[in-house]
Amino acid sequence: MAPAQEKAAASCCHAAPARVAGGGAPAVPVRAIAASPAGKVVAIAAGVGEAGERVAASAAGAGGAVIEDIAAVQPTTAKASAKGITIMTRAQRCHPLDPLSAAEIAVAVATVRAAGRSPEERDSMRFVEAVLLEPDKNVVALADAYFFPPFQPSLLPRTKGSAVIPSRLPPRRARLVVYNKQSNETSIWIVELSEVHAATRGGHHRGKVISTEVVPDVQPAMDAMEYAECEATVKSYPPFIEAMKRRGVDDMDLVMVDAWCAGYHSEADAPSRRLGKPLIFCRTESDSPMENGYARPVEGIHVIVDMQNNTVIEFEDRKLVPLPPPDHLRNYTPGETRGGVDRSDVKPLIINQPDGPSFRINGYFVEWQKWNFRIGFTPKEGLVIYSVAYVDGSRGRRPIAHRLSFVEMVVPYGDPNEPHYRKNAFDAGEDGLGKNAHSLKKGCDCLGYIKYFDAHFTNFTGGVETIENCVCLHEEDHGILWKHQDWRTGLAEVRRSRRLTVSFICTVANYEYGFYWHFYQDGKIEAEVKLTGILSLGALMPGESRKYGTTIAPGLYAPVHQHFFVARMDMAVDCKPNEAHNQVVEVNAKVESAGTHNVHNNAFYAEEKLLKSELQAMRDCDPSSARHWIVRNTRTVNRTGQPTGYRLMPGSNCLPLALPEAKFLRRAGFLKHNLWVTQYKSDEMFPGGEFPNQNPRIHEGLPTWVKKDRPLEETDLVLWYVFGLTHIPRLEDWPVMPVEHIGFTLMPHGFFNCSPAVDVPPSSSDADVKETESPKAIQNGGLISKL
Repeated sequence: MAPAQEKAAASCCHAAPARVAGGGAPAVPVRAIAASPAGKVVAIAAGVGEAGERVAASAAGAGGAVIEDIAAVQPTTAKASAKGITIMTRAQRCHPLDPLSAAEIAVAVATVRAAGRSPEERDSMRFVEAVLLEPDKNVVALADAYFFPPFQPSLLPRTKGSAVIPSRLPPRRARLVVYNKQSNETSIWIVELSEVHAATRGGHHRGKVISTEVVPDVQPAMDAMEYAECEATVKSYPPFIEAMKRRGVDDMDLVMVDAWCAGYHSEADAPSRRLGKPLIFCRTESDSPMENGYARPVEGIHVIVDMQNNTVIEFEDRKLVPLPPPDHLRNYTPGETRGGVDRSDVKPLIINQPDGPSFRINGYFVEWQKWNFRIGFTPKEGLVIYSVAYVDGSRGRRPIAHRLSFVEMVVPYGDPNEPHYRKNAFDAGEDGLGKNAHSLKKGCDCLGYIKYFDAHFTNFTGGVETIENCVCLHEEDHGILWKHQDWRTGLAEVRRSRRLTVSFICTVANYEYGFYWHFYQDGKIEAEVKLTGILSLGALMPGESRKYGTTIAPGLYAPVHQHFFVARMDMAVDCKPNEAHNQVVEVNAKVESAGTHNVHNNAFYAEEKLLKSELQAMRDCDPSSARHWIVRNTRTVNRTGQPTGYRLMPGSNCLPLALPEAKFLRRAGFLKHNLWVTQYKSDEMFPGGEFPNQNPRIHEGLPTWVKKDRPLEETDLVLWYVFGLTHIPRLEDWPVMPVEHIGFTLMPHGFFNCSPAVDVPPSSSDADVKETESPKAIQNGGLISKL
């Protein structure tokens, strides 16, 4: 993923001159090592200038660290763009957490392909994903402390004597999931990207295979290319053509085939074959490509496709269910194209930031008021937020979380009829939230001044594809932050709230999902999912109705279903990367028993319970007791002597509306609880395991990991929060569903000594005047967004 403003240097770390092997910067000799009066050691390099001075100062305050080669740290200067955003010039190499660039992906793919043992094996390689192999947390801390501005040596612990700081960071590595179309094998490759320079600058590419491993008994995620091949295979299959003719359809161009993954319902779905069980739909008009084809589901046809060989292996026209008649309300395109009229009284909504936004961008590093963090992106998760911290006055930079992302979502349907009972999509593990993201270049749910980031992926055949403007970052007004009026004097103080929002949107077949992380001035972090798109519908026989759904139109109904999301939060509340000082307590409001402590029968209190181990930490929401959870630092206290912490505050939530024996719960046992807490382990990333597609193993992932019952009383811990909504469709959800909101909040709980928002300045009258300027004047300034 490359920042949009830096497209000239297409690879984030490859616009620099040629470097030494291993990714280091050109060597500059160390001229002297000088000991300070306090016994600390400071390195001074020839020709380094301001950067060298800053690093020397950092080393002097780092508890006696020796820097072997300060030249690895390059000066970084700020420059203001024409539109007011502060863009920092790039450091001379990638930060260890920067997503893989297009050039790095190309090198990794070429390296793996070249390692094939035969031409046949190389030709059969299909590339499911290529992602950054994220380094150890200590490597990230070292990079932030000494190699990338703003330099933060306090991230590393103070040591007695002197610690040697390496002259360069370890080479970046890529992790590739490769499917062999000939052998039906899935393998994982680790490639070291020792030298990757931009080809446009005459550089060269080199990668090195570190390891390769065949993973037995799995099927990796499906790819868009496979979906297209599946559709072509089904539409060219003669018995299917005849079945559609029985339903009055002769034109195969009207037919839509959505290649859903098979899931796992019996041994017939075993991963020894790569299977697709498509759903069929049919548009009405051949000359209307924007017509909503999901308005006419085709039922009664059973088809299974061998995705490895692109052949139909099972087909049966089981029941002739008439196609629903064309619904005149089926389309959602503008006015005339859907036979309607759009509103005519909607005026432009203008967001004006004449001085530019308040955030600053340095590659993927974001600074906004007192917040700072890094942006990442993966094919499976989509947006990833790294190294979240808050700069708290004299206490300096205070970490909150190492890594935040959405790692899985599951959509089980509640209709027991064919084909709806098998609609149990794992949209991250089976498809990839990131790979299904789309460009926000021509429109966005954001208004105001927007900073976009691109995303790079490998496609199935190993080519590199770019989604431009995939991630959106912008500020939003959020109403009142706080207010008080003194009734005696009539004087009032009020502050407006704003938040920084980072988001992306993906489309998985018929549904759209927007994923958002909001950062607030009062220290809160809100995770939000916005659901929209088109319902997955079913056809009805004449006069038929179903109790497992809502009739939307004649012959058309929407089954009941649920949407579940899993947020993985690698927490680090007041912890440096090498510290493991967090624990989790559950808080419940309790009503005091009648008696001497509750003579007025009104008393209640908050009761805390330490979650001591992983099995104890399998918890569910309970709104009747205002249940929430606090991640606390066991070694750091606030001014009252209490541990500092961050609270996980649930929003609306639910649990699966299915019997324990439901087949989808074999793969989604993590849905049985709203909260899980585990000890951090680098390879425990996805709650249902890395390969949920056709997974025959019961309760792989979280339900298995927690059986170790590892202690949580003081450790490096990960929160897994499972949240969902039950969707009982309405007529108002058709033809396109208005956005539903769901999420949760991380909020400071004793983390600060008072409100961190008390220092937000009042809105200036000058700003108020600027906001009332004429739309025409603002348009001339070029800083508008409008609906």
